Amino acid sequence: MEPTLSIENLTLDLPEGADRPHAVRDVTLKLFPGRTLCIVGESGSGKSMSANAVMGLLPQGVTVGAGRIMFQGRDITRLTEEQYQDLRGQGIAMIFQEPMTALNPLMRIGAQIAEVYEAHGLLTPTQRSARALQLLREVGIPDPERAQNAYPFQLSGGQRQRVVIAMALALEPKVLIADEPTTALDVTTQAQILSLIKDLQTHHGMAVMFVTHDFGVVSEIADDVAVIELGELVEQGPASKVLVAPDHPYTRRLIDAIPRVEFHPAPKRDEPLLRVRNLVKEFRTGERVVKASDNVTIDLMRGETLGIVGESGSGKSTLGRAIVQLVEPDGGSIEMDGQDISNLRGAALKAHRKRIQMIFQDPYASLNPRARIGRILTEGPISHGKSRAEAQARARELLTLVGLGESAMNRFSHEFSGGQRQRIGIARALALEPEIIVADEAVSALDVSVQAQVLDLLEDLKERLGLTMIFVTHDLRVAGKICDRIAVMQKGRVVELGSAKQVFLSPREAYTQSLLEAAPGLELEAEE
Repeated sequence: MEPTLSIENLTLDLPEGADRPHAVRDVTLKLFPGRTLCIVGESGSGKSMSANAVMGLLPQGVTVGAGRIMFQGRDITRLTEEQYQDLRGQGIAMIFQEPMTALNPLMRIGAQIAEVYEAHGLLTPTQRSARALQLLREVGIPDPERAQNAYPFQLSGGQRQRVVIAMALALEPKVLIADEPTTALDVTTQAQILSLIKDLQTHHGMAVMFVTHDFGVVSEIADDVAVIELGELVEQGPASKVLVAPDHPYTRRLIDAIPRVEFHPAPKRDEPLLRVRNLVKEFRTGERVVKASDNVTIDLMRGETLGIVGESGSGKSTLGRAIVQLVEPDGGSIEMDGQDISNLRGAALKAHRKRIQMIFQDPYASLNPRARIGRILTEGPISHGKSRAEAQARARELLTLVGLGESAMNRFSHEFSGGQRQRIGIARALALEPEIIVADEAVSALDVSVQAQVLDLLEDLKERLGLTMIFVTHDLRVAGKICDRIAVMQKGRVVELGSAKQVFLSPREAYTQSLLEAAPGLELEAEE
């Protein structure tokens, strides 16, 4: 079979002063019609840069140093920008990782899809509008007539990603490139998008290049796999071979980093450290009322890790934020050691904040870019009465504890990788010596290998410091690795609550079963 697209001995040169001379070096890959090639590697491996080279979207300063990319009998690395504009969409199309940045926030959805045809001078305005509606139906958007007239912010993350897929398919390309298109999505939406891409590929006969860092996703969708480490192609072959019997230690390391379900002994049923009773939190937009927490009742036992899982919009993050007092409940109570903490104010709230701290989802947005790490870790303790010397000594201890070392004190957050920033976020949460840590999607933005390191670190710190944890996540694999008990949330309600073992092996609710079935990589683990 002839390949649809061939990347031959490609080397991409990085600008002077970069951490290495090449983004990728001497990489050869082939894409075949009707097959999916997954390119796997950690952040900085060069996998996305390879995809951008195919699209002619290399960042400024990155150049093709050697090799070629052959499509329809010509080397597309030599195209002019005008020629690339003709190629994009018609020959090769791309689905980007973050649909909110890929879509124009000021244009209606239908107009954005129709614009693809307009840019290539195809169809009449009426035909473009009709085709946009047809594409929305094809990618499974609910109520496509309404969605056609909506703005991006009025759709969910999964619906926005379907719109981006519709735009990519508009001109029926021969090659579809998907760059981490499911990383930000919850497991059921992720499963739907993966299934949709596979169905559309079968229907249109496209060659698909799927860029990801997650071997769980690879196990669901790949026909062929290429593994890139620091710009070097270290392994490639059929998915059945690479997943089951990888040759390269880096590939084995990535596969080993997929979170494995580990059932912990049930915590002792003594008096709960935290009680949530009939908690209600409503959000209003005009006449629309959303109950993010709908009479939620749970206990948190001292020393346990309680997982809060569910899809986007289930209310799990709102529950975590209510417990930390970042949102004010509309009803119900939250008690800690018998004291109602749900409506604290002023000095009482400040004193309480020492006892419950939060690790946020995005390690890039949650750290002050203008402050050195030493200041980030000391301002909390100093505001609670510690001397500067005491706070700095504690900060140095914590940086050593989370594996960064004292030298990090004088650096800024932009000088660290995503995983290192999350370690700083963990250190900041520990600075006030809390009893409870609420981790809100604390590893969802990280590569699987870095994710594994952070999960191991959290478990180690929990044991050493006697912490109690609430772990908010949409990833069942992560919950199964780290949590003692799991509360499953749907539409603001806790629909199932039990030990991790019970929830995974004998779920009572159909919703829980659907989450487990959708989790990528769980079947892979079971087979092993």
